[in-house]
Amino acid sequence: MPPLRSGLGVKILHTESSCGWGGQELRIIEEARGMIARGHEVCIAAPPQARIYAEAQRRGVTAHALPIARKGLRGWLALRRFLARRRPDIVNSHSSTDSWLAALALWTLSRAPRLVRTRHISAPIARNIATRWLYGCATARVVTTGERLREQVVRETGLDPERVVSIRTGIDLARFVPGERQRTRAQLQLPPDAFIIGIVATLRSWKGHRDLLDALAGIDDPRLFLAIVGAGPGEDNLRAQIKALGLEARVRMPGHQDDVVPWLQALDAFVLPSYANEGVPQAIMQAMACRIPVVTTPVGAIGEIVRDEQTGLMVAPRDIAALRAAILRLRDDAPLRQRLARSGFEFARVNFAAAIMLDDIERVFIRVAGRA
Repeated sequence: MPPLRSGLGVKILHTESSCGWGGQELRIIEEARGMIARGHEVCIAAPPQARIYAEAQRRGVTAHALPIARKGLRGWLALRRFLARRRPDIVNSHSSTDSWLAALALWTLSRAPRLVRTRHISAPIARNIATRWLYGCATARVVTTGERLREQVVRETGLDPERVVSIRTGIDLARFVPGERQRTRAQLQLPPDAFIIGIVATLRSWKGHRDLLDALAGIDDPRLFLAIVGAGPGEDNLRAQIKALGLEARVRMPGHQDDVVPWLQALDAFVLPSYANEGVPQAIMQAMACRIPVVTTPVGAIGEIVRDEQTGLMVAPRDIAALRAAILRLRDDAPLRQRLARSGFEFARVNFAAAIMLDDIERVFIRVAGRA
């Protein structure tokens, strides 16, 4: 996109109350970096203990520590004082807690900034008077990370569809590229001759790690190896399950990785058997861009990028037998792996560029801020 015309720069504050770390937080930081590069003034407000607070600063985005991890008077007052002092044009909230704190703080300010609410996941929306006020009165625009999520917001809140826009997350297509499989396996000390499947995701229950381990346990093939990349609250339970199933020799858990590209490039197949709370997972997009065939589930907005038998294989959520069959099908059918990998890669190159996301969100911010 060409540089902004003089006077169109927008002052944006992202709020994030979550102390977790995953695709949502990564999108906030990368979107902020991209908008800064386009001439906007962007910063992030988050709890001091939240990982996004430290990561934003490490990646060149100004971050401010505010006690907004929980709903309460202290967080509301801190955010209200901050907004009164900084006076951004746009507040972009991302989780439930910070959305409520921001909405109530803005409600009490004169000449208040406009609120944009981004919904990253497909969790149900409460249907009550307070939520109708939050979405219908306090929020100028709602952004979702997929069209299915947009349809859900319109259906569950009754909002005018014109006030809800779907903007898919973009990824760095210069970074997520196919690699030399054997070389990356040697670097990561992965078995060179195994059929390696992998999952890159925060270790949360709904990502389906336990289902994947159960599927693997039912396959009697010592050459079938699983890499579980990521960290999170489910780690201890997963390690206990691996031990109980006798899979210690066939599973590797390297924990969180700042650079997941080599782990993706080392795989024969990427598997994400989520059963709830998904938008469009960045890890699937990244795997497709690395030319890795994908097995996943039609949860959230995943179906917008993975089309069964075209750009990947779809199985029903929580269906262990179907998941196992899809893995075996990819293991045993090299032409199928190649076809799905090629189609996914071509789809990614056309649709997943970060510039597309930035163009779309920039239009929303400029319009909401009254700069159009």
